[in-house]
Amino acid sequence: MDTEILKRFVAFIVLCLVQALILNRIHLFGFATPLLYVYFVITFHRGYPKWAILTWSFLMGLCLDIFSNTPGVAAGSMTLIGLLQPYLLEPFVPRDSTDDLEVSIKTLGWGKFTIFTLIIVAIYTLVFFSLEAFNFFNWQQWLLCIGGSSALTFVFILAIENLSVRR
Repeated sequence: MDTEILKRFVAFIVLCLVQALILNRIHLFGFATPLLYVYFVITFHRGYPKWAILTWSFLMGLCLDIFSNTPGVAAGSMTLIGLLQPYLLEPFVPRDSTDDLEVSIKTLGWGKFTIFTLIIVAIYTLVFFSLEAFNFFNWQQWLLCIGGSSALTFVFILAIENLSVRR
């Protein structure tokens, strides 16, 4: 078995379990929930096959829908950012980089990684909470959920990246 697939599978299991068992129980100020599993899609290598990114993303979303009782919301949102990730990554990658460039703070730098992560997280939370609410009658709560969850998710992702840089 390829080591990359094995690493992905372990990350898949760990992020699913952490999200389902711990992070889904956190609702900071009643609206901010960390959605750490988005980190799984952010870290796909530059040359990773697009069909594989879509498959992994959909399966991650499907598993989280099963554990979180959100029918199709996470699967649809994860599939969308899985589709967009290779195209959103291109402007942040140096032209002369290899196809197997790892997406991290080490390789992209703080500024580029931060902006790339903010874009992916913002798109994900916007789509996730729009599908979950499916109406705009309580748009203040909707905006608070998007903003709060985006900020909390972003802080968690930067904390994990900072820990991996220090190793």
